Amino acid sequence: MDKNTPLNQGMNPDLKTEVAIIGAGAAGLYSAYRLTKDKKYEAKDVQVFELNERIGGRLESIVMPGMRFWGELGGMRYLTSQEIITTLVEGYPLTEKDQKKRTPLLKGKMTAVNFSMGNPKQLLLYLRKLHYKQDAWDVAQHNNEKLLTRYYLNEEDKGYSAHQLFNKIIYNVLMADPWFVENYSGKVRKGPKHYDYQFFLTGQEWDEVKPKLIYHFKDSPYYGRKVNDIGFRNLIKDQVSQEGYEFLASAGGYYSNTINWNSSEAFPYMVGNFSEHTVYKTIEEGFDSIAYGLANSYMEQHGACIWSQNKLLSFTKEHPKQKTNTYQLTFLNLTSNKEWKVYANKIILAMPRRSLELLDQENFFFDGVQNPELKNNIRTVIRQPAFKILMGFTQPWWKHLGIDAGYSITDLPIRKCYYFGTDSETNNAMLLGSYNDMETETFWKALTEDEVLFTPQLHPFASESELIKLNSVQATKMMVEEVMHQLRELHGEKVKIPEPYVTYFKDWTKDPFGAGFHAWKTGISVNQIMPQIRRPNREENIYIIGEAYSDKQGWVEGAFCEAEKMLQEHFGLKHPYWLSKDYYLGW
Repeated sequence: MDKNTPLNQGMNPDLKTEVAIIGAGAAGLYSAYRLTKDKKYEAKDVQVFELNERIGGRLESIVMPGMRFWGELGGMRYLTSQEIITTLVEGYPLTEKDQKKRTPLLKGKMTAVNFSMGNPKQLLLYLRKLHYKQDAWDVAQHNNEKLLTRYYLNEEDKGYSAHQLFNKIIYNVLMADPWFVENYSGKVRKGPKHYDYQFFLTGQEWDEVKPKLIYHFKDSPYYGRKVNDIGFRNLIKDQVSQEGYEFLASAGGYYSNTINWNSSEAFPYMVGNFSEHTVYKTIEEGFDSIAYGLANSYMEQHGACIWSQNKLLSFTKEHPKQKTNTYQLTFLNLTSNKEWKVYANKIILAMPRRSLELLDQENFFFDGVQNPELKNNIRTVIRQPAFKILMGFTQPWWKHLGIDAGYSITDLPIRKCYYFGTDSETNNAMLLGSYNDMETETFWKALTEDEVLFTPQLHPFASESELIKLNSVQATKMMVEEVMHQLRELHGEKVKIPEPYVTYFKDWTKDPFGAGFHAWKTGISVNQIMPQIRRPNREENIYIIGEAYSDKQGWVEGAFCEAEKMLQEHFGLKHPYWLSKDYYLGW
């Protein structure tokens, strides 16, 4: 994949265009690609503006010095059930099993490869100072035993792994609702083994269930309430006790999955994205290749332009060129520190919550007096922090434990470490030393503020110049030492872990992103909010899209689906010829 997409860091005062797209992340680039490739507009009439010096938004793939493969600082995989991204990466039709016979859509090579989840017989769980292998529950269940932990679970919940207990909770809530039993009981199944639960609802069926599901447990403080109005943490605690909640939050690997977000949205998310048999893929050339593929396909057209390092300050309808263009946008060119104007008839804000909040909140569109509903709608999602630290080692030390790929989980603040890979020539290896979220934010935030950064170490396969270029992105020395301390505790005394020679730290809570991903708040009518967000004011041709306000939050597919629905609803684009006609895009 060619990642040298030409970006224009300059400006063109009084530029006129039909559509101004703000944000060169997944949603913005997809919109530019679709609008121009489907010949809705010429490329000169669709201009993309980006605050940062790079494209991709919260997708960022990097190659560490001394290695020849990609590591991921942002999004890193997709589900094979997600048809838009799967088709864009792998070509069409998806029914053709041989990928070589599929027709590619985007410019540049993207090689779909399995995202290895590793061997659970070797991967680790370290909870409350006890070490387990990740298949420990399977082994115990095979022997008709209940694996004992240091969590004081309810008697009826003992012996369940985290994903099994999540499934049990969701199954029990669904089957306690008479309406669900009458209409959809054939879509869920208990068994064939004691700990197994299976769910066969389609996305469209889940959208029918989510707004109607009632919590039917008479001894509960939430009895008779809509599941949509119950926080997921509240519901988990009600179902399996506080200890059960602590077990799921820790053993499940993500605190963000168990926060008090919208329970009805959590249900399909948990059984669809984190079930035992989910199939993940990634892109061999780096996961951000999907952004570059879209950008390159747009940029090959005459007149296309991605204006990088240009910050949108505000937009207005009160300007001297109203006869030809509805909106005047004011940008700050960061390279020259000069303001300039752009005139457009339609604006697509392909931005997450925090980026929207950083725009001029006093203009006609965001003004709380003129448009209070939009203010409220923007706040309907929770901003979920995420930190990542990539670490380069001179050897794949985890292989001494029989671990080749995948990830280990702990209740220590690092939460997860991913074993990304090993360079076959240099033997240098990359580890995602910490993939943490939510409750660990304050722990790591304090360490990020230390002034002393980690110093990259020279070795034969990483030149001094390569390492110097990464000085500004090193984690703090204190953070690296803390991560190493926790890695050694997680992996135990059977392996000696050397010091890293280089790191790469990313804090997605920083502006303009403000979060790694998002989740719907409790009590929100998501089926109503999503269409409203896409076009907040029916009298204005201003649209909001992206992962944040999708029903696939945390996934690139969510950004694509919201962009696709917006393009069909408000720009008149037809359903893509390369996408299955029955593929459900959501509300």
